[in-house]
Amino acid sequence: MTIRVLLVDDQPLLRTGFRLILEAEPDLTVVGQAGDGKDAQEQTRALLPDVVLMDIRMPGVDGIEATRRIVREAAPSAHVPKVLVLTTFDLDEYIVEALRSGASGFLLKDVPPDELVQAIRVVAAGDAIVAPSVTRRLLDRFAKRLPSAYEQAAPARLDRLTERELEVLRLIAKGMSNAEIAAKLVVSETTVKTHVGNVLTKLGLRDRVQAVVLAYETGLITPGALS
Repeated sequence: MTIRVLLVDDQPLLRTGFRLILEAEPDLTVVGQAGDGKDAQEQTRALLPDVVLMDIRMPGVDGIEATRRIVREAAPSAHVPKVLVLTTFDLDEYIVEALRSGASGFLLKDVPPDELVQAIRVVAAGDAIVAPSVTRRLLDRFAKRLPSAYEQAAPARLDRLTERELEVLRLIAKGMSNAEIAAKLVVSETTVKTHVGNVLTKLGLRDRVQAVVLAYETGLITPGALS
């Protein structure tokens, strides 16, 4: 199965470099390129890529707003493209906003080629490329400085969760894997997977990355908290 990729970056040389890397792989094909968020939205609609490799800082419609529009527009349909955000990390403090907007993860712009390729495959398969522990470190670093980290958070509906599911959500937000949660709660890993699935379904979340962000937004976990 070939993974269809749309490249979005305002720097043509970067797009060319990424294209050369991706098209050297037998299971990846670049179906289009865009230089800003508005064009990215239009090309996503027309080309139906599986993965959108999205830069954050672009003129006009930036990558965060473009991600929000792409995910919102595709949500009711059968084909929902995954957005993989590119960041310079030290500069792009709004990466949390990108995750909140529906991105499936992020990569540094200087990522090694093999990691870029693997990340696209992982995201295309429906998983999040950002490990919860990494997401947590980002949130710890940036959450208090984000202008809308808490003021504009949507209602979490945490009351939909059972006490055990709420406990599982806390452990997910602390960066624990299913195996680690199972050991902590003295249950089977299969049971944990069931709880995680219930948490995501009840809260309308796509993956564990969004679960971590939500836990911070609702105050279930606070920046810097270790327990």
